[in-house]
Amino acid sequence: MEYEGLSIERINHDCFKIKGSKVVYIDPFQVEDVDEKADLVLITHEHYDHCSPSDVERVSNENTIIVTVANCQSKLSGLDIRHIALAEPGKKIKIEGMLIEAVPAYNINKFRSPGVPYHPKENQMVGYILTIDGKRIYHAGDTDTIPEMEGFENIDVALLPVSGTYVMTAMEAAEACRKIKPKLAIPMHYGAIVGTQADAETFKQRASYRVEII
Repeated sequence: MEYEGLSIERINHDCFKIKGSKVVYIDPFQVEDVDEKADLVLITHEHYDHCSPSDVERVSNENTIIVTVANCQSKLSGLDIRHIALAEPGKKIKIEGMLIEAVPAYNINKFRSPGVPYHPKENQMVGYILTIDGKRIYHAGDTDTIPEMEGFENIDVALLPVSGTYVMTAMEAAEACRKIKPKLAIPMHYGAIVGTQADAETFKQRASYRVEII
C-alpha cells in the first residue's frame, strides 16, 4: 500500500518492506521474490521467525546495513554486508538520513511456563520507530501492550501483532492503538506461525483508529 510517499508491503508474518528514498526490510522471513536489495535491515530479536540469516542474505548486498540486538550478531556474522549496528531499548541510531529508535518489546501476560514469559523484558528484545522521509513507523516486534507505548509520540504508522499466544491479542492490539494514537495501524504476526486473518479482522473492527489489512 502507499502511505504519503512511502510504499509499505507486508511480505509475511512480521516481515515488511518499506520503500521511500531508501529500501528497508524489517524481520525478513520466508521472503521469496526480491526485486530490490535493502539499504537497511532491522531485526527485532533472535527467534528464527525474526532473525533468519538466509532471508537476511536474500534481501541484502554488500552495501546493506543491519541494525539488530546483540543476541543476533553471531547468527549474522558471516553475511557479506556493509555493517551491523547493535541496538538495545532506548538507543537511537542515525543511518543514511534515517533515524532508528529501539524501543522495548516484551511479554507481561504470555508465558512459556509459569512465571517465564516467551519474551522476557530482561532479554532486551526491541521494536523500532523508524523515521524515513519525515514519517515515523513503529514496528512493535514481539510484544504485549506495555506501559512504554504511552511515550511513543507522533507515530504515523503502527505495525502491531494481533495473534495472541506469544504476543498481544487483537483486543490488546486495539488497546495499544489507544496508547500510541497512530494515524494508521497495520496488523501483523498472523498467517504463518500462529494467528489467522480473523485476528486481523477483529483488530480492525475493535480499534478506534484507521486500520488497513495488507
